[in-house]
Amino acid sequence: MMNAVDIRDRFAALRAKGMRHKDAAAAMALSEGAAVAAHAGTHDKALRATRLRGPWVELLQALELCGPLLALTRNETTVHEKTGVYEKVSGSEAMGLALGEAIDLRLFFSRWHAGFAVSEAAANAGVPPSLSLQFFDAQGVAVHKIFVRDATDRDAFLSVVDSFTAPDEPVVFVAPEDKAAPQDDSAIDVGGLSDSWRGMQDTHEFFGLLKKFGVERQQSFRLTEGEFTQRAETGAVRGLLHEASFDGTPIMVFVGSPGCIQIHTGPVARIEPMEMKNPDENAPPIRWLNVLDPGFNLHLREDRIASVWIVEKPTSDGVVTSVEAFDQQGELMAMFFGARKPGVPEREEWRRIVRELPRLQAEGQA
Repeated sequence: MMNAVDIRDRFAALRAKGMRHKDAAAAMALSEGAAVAAHAGTHDKALRATRLRGPWVELLQALELCGPLLALTRNETTVHEKTGVYEKVSGSEAMGLALGEAIDLRLFFSRWHAGFAVSEAAANAGVPPSLSLQFFDAQGVAVHKIFVRDATDRDAFLSVVDSFTAPDEPVVFVAPEDKAAPQDDSAIDVGGLSDSWRGMQDTHEFFGLLKKFGVERQQSFRLTEGEFTQRAETGAVRGLLHEASFDGTPIMVFVGSPGCIQIHTGPVARIEPMEMKNPDENAPPIRWLNVLDPGFNLHLREDRIASVWIVEKPTSDGVVTSVEAFDQQGELMAMFFGARKPGVPEREEWRRIVRELPRLQAEGQA
């Protein structure tokens, strides 16, 4: 097992090769949280970490005085970045919300195990160090990150760090949990699932519906296929983003980590697919699908899309339609909706975009 000095030395060497924090940690068979935690205390490396304390909701509330910050939430395949002010933050020790004009978050603080203020010196001596707050779950997976931007009040940011600095004690991360296998289809009350789905009044009821019937998300789509769900081609995500950018249709883009869901609401304009050489010479190129707009960036591994579903949920405002992309491990990559407010029906222009997405036949059909 490597000690903190070894981790810092190897991490610095991998960063010098251009590797991201997450990838450098993985190359050392460590979680990202464990790699960052090893940089706490006194040392001479470019990256320095200061352990933070909660309550996390109070820390996020204190950030409002810092002005614009970059909020970053990601999963294994997708990165969601929004620039704005942390405002209208509320919650408890377990859950919270940020309902600002730009920063829109659903926060699951019960999954936030550790937080660090991170400073990383730039290779160019004339560039100020990167400053961020980074939060991890018990497995060392990043749940949310917050980065200082040019317009940020750095003094206010450093004051927040000082106010929430914790004693420099070791942080223990645990091994990743094995994902529980879904129940067999035969164990699911499909009739009851369909009836409850049909009776929904709000999209937020859907999580409770899945829990009630013990059904996995994609499994529920498959079991109700033809009534509430349809399969779409894997290129549907690129198609909907391009169509939304062509006519200015405002959309909602949801990306989640184990401890946070981050949401963009508004138009998307600059859609930029990009192909990169795969480090594994025997593997096909890496394909990124990017949204590169002022204030909002999305980076989605298009080559990792394994399935796309068009999902309809009844509500008191009429049917609400989402397009949901999943990777090869069955993990949700991103969800897309038409922009809407409670009490307002879904936009017809969003429904038109969804109607025109290419469908796939249900499994078992010729």
